[in-house]
Amino acid sequence: MKLINIGFGNMVSAERVVAVVSPESAPIKRMVQEAKENRDAIDATFGRRTKAVLILDTGALVLSALLPETISSRFGGRDDGPAPEEES
Repeated sequence: MKLINIGFGNMVSAERVVAVVSPESAPIKRMVQEAKENRDAIDATFGRRTKAVLILDTGALVLSALLPETISSRFGGRDDGPAPEEES
């Protein structure tokens, strides 16, 4: 099982991730709000702004403070260390 670092020491199983999307569009915002209401959202932002939403095969959503591009690069095995968002 391959684990992907989604920021601040949090990991998610790579096999479970269906999509990594930006939270800016209205449909994704609705999905996040519904997941929070249904308790299907996992907030891994540590109080920072959500920059990526990971959609899992279970229907759960994982909120991350890292950019989608940063997370997707980690799926390819290229881990450039901590993302700039984590350093502050």
